[in-house]
Amino acid sequence: MWLYEKKLQYPVKVSTCNPMLAKFLIEQYGGADGELAAALRYLNQRYTIPDKVIGLLTDIGTEEFAHLEMIATMIYKLTKDATPDQLKAAGLDAHYVTHEKALFYHDAAGNPWTATYIQAKGDPIADLYEDIAAEEKARATYQWIINMSDDPDLNDSLRFLREREIIHSQRFREAVELIKEDRDRKKVF
Repeated sequence: MWLYEKKLQYPVKVSTCNPMLAKFLIEQYGGADGELAAALRYLNQRYTIPDKVIGLLTDIGTEEFAHLEMIATMIYKLTKDATPDQLKAAGLDAHYVTHEKALFYHDAAGNPWTATYIQAKGDPIADLYEDIAAEEKARATYQWIINMSDDPDLNDSLRFLREREIIHSQRFREAVELIKEDRDRKKVF
């Protein structure tokens, strides 16, 4: 199913060590509207979606894993040279005590990732609207992280991710229309 190319989807650069910015990015790593939840949601939903849009869910779900890899790289680069005191000042002291600098799936508040973040109703329209909402929430979160960031190098990568969320939302909107057209088409037997 996958062919792994050993490079990031888009380059990730950071200007300086910044554990506070890393804490914000953890939201997109293990939060309810983050990349892991999105990838798993779409790859799960494709089993009960019409054939016309299975490929779309597979493609976007796979791309979300690439985004997760980018976020992990950002967090790593922002914290790799941080001292325990810097991590504590950024509010990452509990993370440090439990995981040192290892990545762990939790949100910016420290709540661990849970499968309850993944929605799947089995109704294609309901699921696709859920997907549109997920993409729009991720887009908003990226914008808010950009607003909090003073790192122009990192912001470049964040803008790339924000724009991909917009594209995904548009593609899911197109899929809704395809399914509605098919559903409303008069069937003659």
